Amino acid sequence: MAQKPRILIVTPEVTYLPEDMSDGRNYSAKAGGLADVSAALISALFDLGCDVHVALPDYRSIYHGYTTKTHNQELKKIRKRLDEERIHLAADRSFYYLDNIYSGYSDKDLKVSLAFQREVINNIIPRVEPDIIHCNDWMTGLIPAMARQLEIPCLFTIHNIHTMTSTMAEIEDRGIDAASFWKYLFFKNVPYNYEESRDWNRVDFLTSGVFAAHYVNTVSPTFLKEIVEDRHPFVENCLKTELSNKYYSECATGILNAPEPDYNPAVDLMIDKNYGPKNHAGKKRLNKAYLQKILDLEKNDSAPLFFWPSRLDPVQKGCQLLAQIMYDIVSDYWEDGLQIVSVASGSYQKHFHDIVRFHGLGKRIAVCGFNEALSHQAFAASDFLFMPSSFEPCGLPQMIGPIYGTLPIVFDTGGLHDTVKPLNLETNTGNGFLFNVHDAQGLRWAVDRAMDFYRQDQDIRKKQISRIMIESVLEFNHSRCAQSYIELYEKMLQRPFLV
Repeated sequence: MAQKPRILIVTPEVTYLPEDMSDGRNYSAKAGGLADVSAALISALFDLGCDVHVALPDYRSIYHGYTTKTHNQELKKIRKRLDEERIHLAADRSFYYLDNIYSGYSDKDLKVSLAFQREVINNIIPRVEPDIIHCNDWMTGLIPAMARQLEIPCLFTIHNIHTMTSTMAEIEDRGIDAASFWKYLFFKNVPYNYEESRDWNRVDFLTSGVFAAHYVNTVSPTFLKEIVEDRHPFVENCLKTELSNKYYSECATGILNAPEPDYNPAVDLMIDKNYGPKNHAGKKRLNKAYLQKILDLEKNDSAPLFFWPSRLDPVQKGCQLLAQIMYDIVSDYWEDGLQIVSVASGSYQKHFHDIVRFHGLGKRIAVCGFNEALSHQAFAASDFLFMPSSFEPCGLPQMIGPIYGTLPIVFDTGGLHDTVKPLNLETNTGNGFLFNVHDAQGLRWAVDRAMDFYRQDQDIRKKQISRIMIESVLEFNHSRCAQSYIELYEKMLQRPFLV
């Protein structure tokens, strides 16, 4: 950029911040992929020399785990340096002592959101004086309306299709002057005037963010197109309409996320044996043997190993499809030694356990709750990973897998469509296996194609996996992602105030 704009990234989640930016302090609060993406973007922008600032809730218990006295001493040191630092902690007791970012109770989550946005609007934005504000998801959905009122270009990024609603009366009771920017908010019913709507007409946070922002992006180009084309019935009409308006006004785009740089088998500190494209075959076998040992699976380093890396949510992630075919694929490929490892938490975990116990498959299938170190080891040990999501705003495991030489099996939707291409041995292209009908038979068809590949000559497999690992590192990285956002920031500065 000719002139460095001051960018304020407003996010309720982050997994880490650059050491030079955070002065070595630990800022880690994660509920999902938003935290990883926020951390990656902030780090990449900071490394590129951008004037980037971050607004975060002060999750005292989550960040520090200090006693109150110790934390108060630490907080005083932070406050003394706030004007000089780039980290801006929103202060409110509603999130000081949280153990998790989201409670699962809408009233509590709404309270946290309003407290966070109040501090950003009233204190952090006036202090930082940003040239661009970059907001993320529903918990920041009121800020774009305030930014439009102040004529500050604002980007709103949608990571997840989830929202909350509230009245202006409740918003104002929490200390936010909604009256000053109410006309830029999105109401469930068409408002006639401020006074008429204040007490009853509910504001939709996510749709307000889209409606008021100068520019909007989703974390997958295909997912954005799917919403605009009304291919997902769970997306509310109001959100679809406002996204469509932005899309057809050329004020909406899709920017793919990228996995953490730590997800690389050459440098991953959480796996037993490090490896790269040239020596992946032997080292993956050693990692497989190690994983089999710690999970008490049948020892067989030549067994095809399938990995389930995503939360066990049947609404989105498609784990019910695997449950329907789990016994059959283990049975049908018994002589090949097929094994399945699930490292994921969620409501469907019990169903997986029940299948394993009923059929006595404890030596072939391991069902584990989520553990980050174990998940890394599974990426390094496995040959294939399951990601049969019925919809996917972006997804990261299907990008991480190919970096580790672990080929994804996915349903052809959203971010999965953008990142996984069918493996073609004749043309030396592709990195995984896709199916087009979201049912158990579709997933089974893709598993069979994966096993067709696994039964290929070892040299053929080595060549393809080596190619896939190299291409994936080059394609799925933070520099590409950050550069896309920088180009978008530049575009917004050239046309910051859209009518």
